[in-house]
Amino acid sequence: MIIDQYYSEPNGRICFTREQGSNFAKQMANDFNPLHDADAKRFCIPGDLLFAIILARYGISQHMEFVFSGMVTAGVELVLPESSPELHINDTEGREYLRVKRAGDIARAESLIQNLTQSYVQFSGQTFPHILVPLLAEQQMMINPDRPMVIYQSMTIDLDRLDVANPVLKGDYNKLQINGKRGSVELAFHLEDGGEVVGRGKKHMLLSGLREYDETVVAGAIDTYNAGKDAFASR
Repeated sequence: MIIDQYYSEPNGRICFTREQGSNFAKQMANDFNPLHDADAKRFCIPGDLLFAIILARYGISQHMEFVFSGMVTAGVELVLPESSPELHINDTEGREYLRVKRAGDIARAESLIQNLTQSYVQFSGQTFPHILVPLLAEQQMMINPDRPMVIYQSMTIDLDRLDVANPVLKGDYNKLQINGKRGSVELAFHLEDGGEVVGRGKKHMLLSGLREYDETVVAGAIDTYNAGKDAFASR
């Protein structure tokens, strides 16, 4: 699978290095969230990498709901349970990081799994600055560039059918609710295959440490973000 290089599986358990998590974010999702920098103090493994592993291991169900309950750090070993309608992804000490609910038929074709994985993580990686910056600016708020906290909370996907070849995700609408220094974002999307809508979904994210909007600071944060992308691309 295309994601095999981004995790290890010692003794049947899934684990990650900082470099694997960071490379997945940058290479697969074009996501340069500072939380996924290999040297970040508050480093965490991208939630999209966990999503990709679940699809690779258990297949694509017509209905899938992912709820994240903890941030996976480098070295944590995750135990993947036997296939069932509800999966609890825990570490070796029983702490839960992800809960997955599945229903309907299941597709296991490797090409479909890879195509959906790539389409989803590339869509997901556009969150900053393309989606979050204008959403926050409408309410005169911004992410604190010194302590950016953008956390993947949950996601659902519903597919009308599974006999599709190359599903492409396209955004429908974005919503933001602000409560003090915290924010809740809903990103709605649909999936098309050959020009036909074959599914739909929603992604929810949590923001914290929000500040009053400052155009100069926002522009600087975007420049820093883009500089990181350019530096990575020129390696």
